[in-house]
Amino acid sequence: MFYWFMKTFVLGPVLKTLFRPWVKGLDNVPASGAAILASNHLSFSDSIFMPLMVPRPVVFLAKSEYFTGKGVKGKLTAAFFRLTNQLPMDRSGGAASAQSLNAGMDVLKNGSLLGIYPEGTRSPDSRLYRGKVGVARLALQARVPVIPVAMIGTDKVQPIGKRVPNIRRIGMIFGEPMDFSRYYGMEDDRLIQRSVTDEIMYELMRLSGQEYVDEYAAVVKLRLAGKATEAPTQQPGPGPEAPGTV
Repeated sequence: MFYWFMKTFVLGPVLKTLFRPWVKGLDNVPASGAAILASNHLSFSDSIFMPLMVPRPVVFLAKSEYFTGKGVKGKLTAAFFRLTNQLPMDRSGGAASAQSLNAGMDVLKNGSLLGIYPEGTRSPDSRLYRGKVGVARLALQARVPVIPVAMIGTDKVQPIGKRVPNIRRIGMIFGEPMDFSRYYGMEDDRLIQRSVTDEIMYELMRLSGQEYVDEYAAVVKLRLAGKATEAPTQQPGPGPEAPGTV
């Protein structure tokens, strides 16, 4: 109820008036049944604008830190994320991340839409980075289509580190549903997971027009911060930074 109220009467009308979002291919989102909305990730505001334009509720996986903040601000943030259909996602890898993926599976089993950012974190420089395989595991295990979503211009609205957004027009393109039924039953095969993920990232690159970088965005961020000496090994689960990250 809170989600619907905020979208219909509070945030929705204001954001649509200020940012005048344009949308292409919205009819590619199924009117019913489970599906994954796999999006590029340019800004924290992606998680606000994309579900704003989708008629059905979209459930995102959000980093668990949003649910454990202290003080008034932390409690208000946690309450907001819970009331807007967000689920906590553990980024530590291993069993904890696998358990968080199971929460995403429950969403899909219930016939709902699950929002995911395959890159695992926001792009540090507006380019598209290598996807993590959590999106492939979910799509194959749940046997659901993947709808690629290209966010356009949200990095200009709210760059990383900027709290107050710039008022300018943004857009999004919903691509045709991607069917991976040819791989059903092979969801535990790492090569299949990588193949499916790369296919999704290629479609995101085509829709968004972004330059593709065959490297994990998280590694690039560490290097830019002077903290990375070598690329970490890929974890079997997702490693989100913002809502929907996998």
